[in-house]
Amino acid sequence: MNILVFIKEVPDDSVAVSVKDEKADIENITPVVNAFDTYSLEMAVRLKEANEDSQVVVVSIGNEEVKNSLKNCLAVGADKAYLVKNDDYKKLDAKAITEILLGAKEKLEAELGAFDVICFGKETTDAEASQVGVYFANKSDLGVVTSVIAMEKDGDKLVSKQEIDGGYREMEAKLPTVVTIAKPDYEPRYPTIKSKMAARRQKIEDFEVETTSSPILEELKDFEPKKREAGVKIQEDEVEDTVAKAISLMVEQKVL
Repeated sequence: MNILVFIKEVPDDSVAVSVKDEKADIENITPVVNAFDTYSLEMAVRLKEANEDSQVVVVSIGNEEVKNSLKNCLAVGADKAYLVKNDDYKKLDAKAITEILLGAKEKLEAELGAFDVICFGKETTDAEASQVGVYFANKSDLGVVTSVIAMEKDGDKLVSKQEIDGGYREMEAKLPTVVTIAKPDYEPRYPTIKSKMAARRQKIEDFEVETTSSPILEELKDFEPKKREAGVKIQEDEVEDTVAKAISLMVEQKVL
């Protein structure tokens, strides 16, 4: 079973970001693998472990520095990792990213064979657009299941547990298929010292993909959300007086 996982490197979302000169001040924030992509990789590795003769291939777009994140992926269960070199990757929109990833998939399939499952995180913590996985499936003419929190292979099908508003549902998709991964009920595994050492020794190949799309995104301005004003405390002695004052305030503010 051939499993392809696309990942993106983003600023660590556990670090508070401030705005400086109308730009997000992320220069000193360590880049990490996007959180939903770590869930995607963990699920892919578990799928590999449940099916003999399987491998997980990880791919990312970026510059040479992104290889550090790819090595981290190797340390937690990926078998091979590739970098699609593109110095303007932060300016690419969903269409350009998809075109590059399609080219990468085609290039790798010529070497490694067809992929059965193609995994994306359901969104990235920097853009939160949730577009690329679905767009990729559409351009590939493949089925797609979004917001997956569990999956297993059943013959020539992938059976997935999909998170929806108010609950879950079971989905079946004929292989090959695309999935976008939400947060499952478990956390991604941590690398061991042994796996880290092995990942450091493993070579990450890089290549370029020609695209007709040019980088078009330009960040004009970042700004912090407006801070909430302090609320009003109602501390009347009687319940009736408390309700009456609350209603009076709502009428005054024209919310009632």
